[in-house]
Amino acid sequence: MTVRIYDSRAQALRDFVPLIPGNVTMYVCGPTVQSGPHVGHLRGALAFDLLRRWLAHRFGRVTLVRNVTDIDDKVLDNATPDEPWWALAYRIEQEFSAAYAAIGILPPAYEPRATASIPQMQEIIARLIERGHAYASAGDVYFDVRSWPEYGSLTRQSLDAMEPAADADPRGKRDPRDFALWKGAKPDEPADATWDSPWGPGRPGWHIECSAMSRRYLGPEFDIHGGGLDLRFPHHENEIAQSTAAGDAFARFWVHNGLVTVEGQKMSKSLGNFTLAADLLERRPAPVIRYALAAAHYRSNLDISDRALDEAASALERITGFLERAARTLGDPDAAADVPEAFGAAMDDDLGIPQALAVVHDVVRAGNTALDAGDRDALRAAYDGVAAMVRVLGLDAVAAEQGASRSDAALAALVDALISQRAEARASKDWASADRIRDLFAAAGVALEDTTDGTVWSING
Repeated sequence: MTVRIYDSRAQALRDFVPLIPGNVTMYVCGPTVQSGPHVGHLRGALAFDLLRRWLAHRFGRVTLVRNVTDIDDKVLDNATPDEPWWALAYRIEQEFSAAYAAIGILPPAYEPRATASIPQMQEIIARLIERGHAYASAGDVYFDVRSWPEYGSLTRQSLDAMEPAADADPRGKRDPRDFALWKGAKPDEPADATWDSPWGPGRPGWHIECSAMSRRYLGPEFDIHGGGLDLRFPHHENEIAQSTAAGDAFARFWVHNGLVTVEGQKMSKSLGNFTLAADLLERRPAPVIRYALAAAHYRSNLDISDRALDEAASALERITGFLERAARTLGDPDAAADVPEAFGAAMDDDLGIPQALAVVHDVVRAGNTALDAGDRDALRAAYDGVAAMVRVLGLDAVAAEQGASRSDAALAALVDALISQRAEARASKDWASADRIRDLFAAAGVALEDTTDGTVWSING
């Protein structure tokens, strides 16, 4: 067994072995809670949920940290007199949590808010100043990019070819590419968005937040740092520079998920071409969304469309249909069964979800053939294998939800048909038939209530 992961910094597949045996340590950049989540946010969180689940399957445990950026220029810009920045941040954070939970994304081990780690940020800034890699100017503190020869190593850019850093007022910068570690307080910003510091009152820059939180919860060196492809520059480039310049080994692997596109163009709030997660969840069942967002390789861009969602619904139907048929014959699957070897090989190869899903469907077909042929041993092997695979993919709970939805729909259709028959019997004064149907409902635990608008039904509690 060799797990290989594509390291964005090395730009190559590398064999992965955790720094701490039996415990993978992973930090993923979470949302800036300025406004509600869109489909791109779901895709990014799901990519690392799948990676986390597979690494836990292979190595036993994953300590995942996913931060919440609750203080930022955009959060302050979107606040109103009726909803202060901290209230906005909390409300939007809850929207992200609800959307993640809806499609089966496991909660992280720790989900720190940036505002809870200000002292740790200040400690790193002080260390950078002491080492000659940062300087204070006019109430701000900047990272001196020319002091760190490795700056640009993640994205392999020449410093002179880079655009100026636009994250802070350039008033005190030595070089336009220097980026803000600490932003001095401004008169037009809320007083409660300001913290005391050795360099004057202010608030942290965006990049220093993740360096401080990853170090606080995972230590100066950890296994994997993850995030969207759009975060490679400047965010992750700046994280590497400030953390390593401060003396930390920092992340051993850099993993980036591809973006969600609309007609080939990146989905983003700034372009106005995004689909809110809440809107998509209203239109499509959560299991279908999870499957559709997982079906493409995590490093590829994914163009989400109604066709892709329809294909996901059909694929999920085939899986849940087989599991339901097998369950009627065999009962529960063996919870200790491992995944098929071909599935494991696909997942070990840089989380090859498309190839792994192909294995799932191959085994489903074999299982259906065994079921039709009455081959109980072959059916057992397929049933246990499919159940193990959907469990690893996080499709077990959502597949059960899909099956429950189908059962609910079938029950509703049968009940409505019997209610119509009872209404016809009552209209023709066939009281015996009407009473017989009512007794059938009562025996099944279904309560009927005749109203002026018709008969309504409910399940007895």
